[in-house]
Amino acid sequence: MGRALRALALAVLALALAACGVGAAPASQPPGGTAAQPDALQRGLAAHTAGRLDEAIRLYYEALAQDPGNEFAFFNLGQIEQTRKNLVGAEAWYRLALQNDPKLPQALYNLGIVRYLRGDPKEGADLQRQLIALQPNNGAAHFNLGLDLRALGQTSEANAEFATAQRLDARFVPPSGSAVPQPSPTR
Repeated sequence: MGRALRALALAVLALALAACGVGAAPASQPPGGTAAQPDALQRGLAAHTAGRLDEAIRLYYEALAQDPGNEFAFFNLGQIEQTRKNLVGAEAWYRLALQNDPKLPQALYNLGIVRYLRGDPKEGADLQRQLIALQPNNGAAHFNLGLDLRALGQTSEANAEFATAQRLDARFVPPSGSAVPQPSPTR
């Protein structure tokens, strides 16, 4: 069922983007593409890093056509949507990445931020805790958990997480007002 749901979600998203002219394969390329998946992913990363997001999206789709379970392509599509402030789309892509690798740190981190921004700090906190279980020395995850806990009214726990974040990395200063977590970079 999970694989069928994932395929359906991918097909719906592909159709929506194709209707907008995004993600369509070049006319000279045969259906299914000829480039090796790692090459498509690497070229997508290069385009993504250079800010050519439509090209990156097309290349990530090419990588997914070669490997429908490529968690990095899903993650990077989520990161693009998050950059574009499309939190619903970002969440969908991050969840697909986590279906393929439930311990993908970047996806746990960014999905936690998206859930916080969408008004669900409880799930955001749960996701940051999952990440901290994998990477206990991740100062950014401790900081974001502090933000989630503060939003939930758990001030003493939030302050403990801010202190841990600052102990791990002095750049993480406990916020005085409202702070917004920052997403993880592309993979």
